Amino acid sequence: MVTQAKAQRMLTHDQIWGALDRLAARAGLSPSGLAKRAGLDPTTFNKSKRVTSDGRERWPSTESIAKALAAAESSIDLFARLIDDDSGDGRTVPLLGFAHASATGAFDESGFPAGKGWTEIALPTAEDQHTFALEISGDTLRPAYRDGDVILVSPETPIRKGDRVLLKTKAGDVTVATLKRRTAKALELQPLDAAQAERTIAVGEVAWIARIVWASQ
Repeated sequence: MVTQAKAQRMLTHDQIWGALDRLAARAGLSPSGLAKRAGLDPTTFNKSKRVTSDGRERWPSTESIAKALAAAESSIDLFARLIDDDSGDGRTVPLLGFAHASATGAFDESGFPAGKGWTEIALPTAEDQHTFALEISGDTLRPAYRDGDVILVSPETPIRKGDRVLLKTKAGDVTVATLKRRTAKALELQPLDAAQAERTIAVGEVAWIARIVWASQ
C-alpha cells in the first residue's frame, strides 16, 4: 500500500510539461517565447523536444525550469500548483509563427489551421473550436504588437467595425489591420500603424477574414 501511494504521488512527464505550458500562458507567452525570455534556445520547451526520435520521454532540466520561473517572475510554489492544476487556464489552441502564416497549406480554404508547422499553446480563453494563435516575430506590427507577442484569432467570432482582424487574400498575403468598413463589394482596412494610409480590398480578392480576440500584452 505504501509503495502504491508513493507511485501515485510521482510526477509524470505530462504534468511537468503541462505546468510549463501553463506557466508560459500566465506570462502571456508561447512555450518558445518563455524559453527565449529565459535566455534558452527558443525550441527548448517545444513539443517536438519532449520526446526523442526513438520515443523516449525527454524531461526539462531543473536549470531550464529555474530560468523559466525567473523569466515569468514566478515561484516554485506557483509551479507546484500549476503541476496539480490539470485544467490550466484554458484549453490549448494551435500556434504558428506569424512569419509562416502566409505559407501555402498553413490554412485550409475556410481559414482554419492545416498542414505542418503548428504546435500548441495554452491560453486564457478560446472563443470557438477553430481558434488558433500566432506568435509575432520582428517589429513589422509595431506599435500594436511586439516581437514575441501572441495573438488569438477566432474564425467564427462575428466581426464588427473597429475590430482588429487577420485577413488572407487569395494571392496568399496575410494582413493584420483594423476593419473600418465592410460592404458587399469591398473591405476598408486601417493598418496598425496609424500613419499609413487606409487600404481597400475587393471582396473577391479575400480568401478569409477572422477577428483577433486576444493578445498577450
